[in-house]
Amino acid sequence: MTTTSATQTLATFLTSNPSELEQRRQQARRCLLDTLGAIIFGARQPWSQLAARHAQSTGGTGTSPAIGFGFATTPAMAAFANGASAHAFELDDVHEEAISHPGAVCVPVALALTQPHAAGADLLDAITLGYEAMGRAGIAVGPASHMLSGFHPTSQSGVFGAAATAAHLLGLTSTQLTAAFGIAATFASGVMEFVNSGGDTKRLHAARAAEGGLTAALLAADGFNGPTAGLDGRYGFCQVMGTNPQAELLTDRLGERWMIDEITIKPYAACSDIHPLIQAAQQLRDQFDPDRIETITAYASTKAAEQNDLRDTTTIMAAQYSASFNIAAAFLADPADPDTYQQLSAAPLTQLQAKVAPLRVDPAYDETYAWKMAGHLEITLDDGTTYIEEVIGQRGSMHDPFTTNEVESKFRHLTQTCLEPSLVDDIISAVNNLESTTNPLLNTLRAIPIVPTWP
Repeated sequence: MTTTSATQTLATFLTSNPSELEQRRQQARRCLLDTLGAIIFGARQPWSQLAARHAQSTGGTGTSPAIGFGFATTPAMAAFANGASAHAFELDDVHEEAISHPGAVCVPVALALTQPHAAGADLLDAITLGYEAMGRAGIAVGPASHMLSGFHPTSQSGVFGAAATAAHLLGLTSTQLTAAFGIAATFASGVMEFVNSGGDTKRLHAARAAEGGLTAALLAADGFNGPTAGLDGRYGFCQVMGTNPQAELLTDRLGERWMIDEITIKPYAACSDIHPLIQAAQQLRDQFDPDRIETITAYASTKAAEQNDLRDTTTIMAAQYSASFNIAAAFLADPADPDTYQQLSAAPLTQLQAKVAPLRVDPAYDETYAWKMAGHLEITLDDGTTYIEEVIGQRGSMHDPFTTNEVESKFRHLTQTCLEPSLVDDIISAVNNLESTTNPLLNTLRAIPIVPTWP
């Protein structure tokens, strides 16, 4: 008797055109606009420009645009370039429990494959299905232990989100998507060493996942076979990459629980694991003069204590991952403003950062990690006065979500120095009115000026 794998069950569901997709199009629009803001801003970063140069030189000719770079290439390499831009500055959305960034992977794939006169609903549905596959792969692998083992979930589980996004737009059958998942499992990669010895590799993780998952879908469309249990098999993704896999979560409550409903829109350009600490500092900043602070003790999850307690913040990447830098910045600057991360050597900031003690673990925060992020600060002033502030379920998460207006405000803030106000309005309008055709959106994206330092 042939047993149906969880991989096959998930693929069958994702290719069945579930009726619940229509109810998620508004959230998909919000995620699309938020990711476009991250792409447009991110394209100005030097590491994004290097990734785009690679895409242009190796991808050949095509019709899929590299946003902000003025060239078009093959779908896979356009997804690579735009994925690098989307993940370039810690501005992209997060599925907290899966500890991954689905927008930076799935949106570039959707844009790379969308045809000008295609129905906009198909683009939105492809994004939703990609988030679903990526999120379920992420939670099924055992996300906390997966990440503490040194794997980066965005790149690891991202290939499955990219494959599912592509599958919808390519019209793959369930058998073909099963094969694509099996192929994508071979492409899963990405490690966390950047938190220890630096480098720009994290900036490529969404890019590589987008390219890899899209390539897997294209191979499956051409008849290339993959394992039928690529996610849940004995040597599948969850077993090989996880020390605490829960493969049953690949199919648990399919059609009832949707990953895109659980997305965090990031208010700060920093690792989301430390957002509760940033928010706690911001909630305290008006209650006393920061110059009076003697010590700051921060409590967080084990993951944050092990991977976000960075002190040597001489690079933007390190600053964005550092709890101490971001706590200090929340008192003296604005972590919602990307320019904050250019102030790496500002004396007041570095002096306050030095007053932040090494992160301490609160076991209560491990119990809810990463479904609900949490943290708290204890601030001692020069007269011995102590202030305590706790945040459980930070701003922008599903526990305290952004409104549509707040998502649009974030987009405007990120693009105000990159685009003319009229073009900003056009992009927002095109996203908000996608149901009929994608043509207005694709035309506005092609109108985005080439970034100043390119090539």
